[in-house]
Amino acid sequence: MQIEKVADHIINWLKDYAAKAEMNGFVVGVSGGIDSAVVSTLCAKTGMPTLCLEMPIHQHESQVSRARKHIDELQHNFANVSALEVNLTPVFEAFKSGMPQHRETSSLDLTLANSRARLRMTTLYYFAGLHTYLVAGTGNKVEDFGVGFYTKYGDGGVDLSPIADLLKSEVYELGEYLNIIEEIIQAAPTDGLFGDSRSDEDQLGASYDELEWAMQKMEEGKTAEDFEGRQREVFDIYQRLNSANQHKMLPIPVCEIPVHLKN
Repeated sequence: MQIEKVADHIINWLKDYAAKAEMNGFVVGVSGGIDSAVVSTLCAKTGMPTLCLEMPIHQHESQVSRARKHIDELQHNFANVSALEVNLTPVFEAFKSGMPQHRETSSLDLTLANSRARLRMTTLYYFAGLHTYLVAGTGNKVEDFGVGFYTKYGDGGVDLSPIADLLKSEVYELGEYLNIIEEIIQAAPTDGLFGDSRSDEDQLGASYDELEWAMQKMEEGKTAEDFEGRQREVFDIYQRLNSANQHKMLPIPVCEIPVHLKN
C-alpha cells in the first residue's frame, strides 16, 4: 500500500466532501482504539474544525486512558482540534431503569450493548447539529462489509466512512504512518460496549488477520470444503457472520407497490 498517498487521498476526500456538503468540520467518537485514532487524526489533518468526543458508559479505565492520551496528542499537534467528554453512564442507567424489567440473558446483554452504541450515535449527532459538522465513521472494511461487526444505527450511523475501504491490517499500517501512540497500536481491539476488557476476538472467535484471510478466500470463490482444521473453523465463522449480518450491509429493503395496485 502506498501509505502516504493513501493518507493524502483520504484527507483530500474528507475536505472535498465537507466543502460540497457545505459543512464546517467533523465530529469523531474517540474510543481508545486504532480505528477512531486513525480517523480523528485524518480529520485533524484536513485543517478543518475537528471535535473529538469521549462518551464513556461504565468504560474500562484502560480504554478511557488511551482515548485521553490520544486526544491530548492531537490537541498538542493540531490547533483545529477540540475535545469534550460526555459521561453517558447516567443517561444509560436512566434508559435501563425506564425499560420493563427482564431477566438477565445473553440477548439482554447484547441489546443493552447496542443501546450504548445508539446513545453515542445520538450524542455525536447532537454536536454535529450544533456546529454543522459531519459525523465521521470509524468502521474498517472487515467490520463494515465482512462480518458486520457494528451496531445498526449505532456506530453504523454516520455521515461518511473514511477508512471503510481499508482492512484492519491496513488501518494499523496507516496508524504507524500517522504516529498513533504506541499504547493504541498495541492494544487488543475492542468495541468497549460491555464495560469490561473483552476483545473483538473474544466476541468474534477469530482475529482480524484470520478474518481478512477468510474474506479474501470467500471473494476468490472458495468454500468451507476447501479447508480443514483452524482454517475451516475460521472460514465457517466468517461465512456465518457475513450471512447473519447482511441486513446491516445491504440497503434498507423497500416494499415496492405494483403500479396496477396504485391505479
